[in-house]
Amino acid sequence: MRKKYIWKAILAGVSVLAMATAVQATKTLKMATISPGSSAYLTMTTMATMINQAQDDMVIKVDATGAATKHQIDLAQGKIDICMTSPVIYALMKKQKAMYEKLENAPELSKNLRLLFWFPYGQYHVVTYADAGINELKDIKGKRVFLGPPGGGAWNAAREWVEATTGMKPNQDFDNVKGSWSSAFQGFQDRQFDVYVVGGIAPFPQVEQLALTSKLHLLGLGKKEYESNKAAIEATTKPGREVGIIPVGIYGKGVDNQEDVYTLGSVVGVSVNADMDNVTAYKLTELFWEQSKKNRDTHPWLKRLSMSYAVQNGGMQLHPGAAKYYKEQGIKILVGSE
Repeated sequence: MRKKYIWKAILAGVSVLAMATAVQATKTLKMATISPGSSAYLTMTTMATMINQAQDDMVIKVDATGAATKHQIDLAQGKIDICMTSPVIYALMKKQKAMYEKLENAPELSKNLRLLFWFPYGQYHVVTYADAGINELKDIKGKRVFLGPPGGGAWNAAREWVEATTGMKPNQDFDNVKGSWSSAFQGFQDRQFDVYVVGGIAPFPQVEQLALTSKLHLLGLGKKEYESNKAAIEATTKPGREVGIIPVGIYGKGVDNQEDVYTLGSVVGVSVNADMDNVTAYKLTELFWEQSKKNRDTHPWLKRLSMSYAVQNGGMQLHPGAAKYYKEQGIKILVGSE
């Protein structure tokens, strides 16, 4: 009998050890993204969810607070594993400019970053209420406008777009409303200010939600205005930015525009630390694209993502693990991406 109990104890010990080993085998990856309210948040949290549900070898834990510019520093320092990036903020880090001007080792830190894929941030939706009497971009003069969280890349892009198309500047020609994405969304719903700027792939869920309860108007350029303002527009479409078109009717009767809206669009991406092992980077890339194909019916905006877009020349090098996956898929990797 004693031997039987001994064997039971040994087997129990083996089971506990096996369970502990299984737990240890699950790799935890820390992802940082901006707070709810943009397509970057939507894409990255969807990525984490899809990958977590598709396998058991690793789990991505998401922290949706803070600014992307700070996340990029944390990633380069190895404090996190995955974060959002953009050609613009990456270039600023490499050149130690703007928000990185006082960070003496910014150029060195930039060498620690690698890309998994670029994706469209979407069109900058300059949203107002249809009954607000604001029909054109120039009508924002003297109004209260939310361009994005202060100091962020989206705020800077929106500011440059408004200035290029109207000549107006925040806190000079209109009031610059400060807030986070989530607080600004709620504030606009409560009509605390006049114009709400948010970036997202149309049809963007936040704009759809707003359009359910109030008739909206999107500020931008019509086709003729776009053609006659190409020079000003091209000044804002530096690497990492592009012309964005919001198709007429895409939001149904909740938005009263009668023609396509020409606005600004941006390129953003998912980056990892250069020290991430090739197997993990490959698996993350593979799982994201495989699961994206399977989830396009439930998440229609995923149809706007493509591998050819993902490897465009945005300046940042692809992680070797990600590059291996794209090459296996027959995707031509552009200069500057590897």
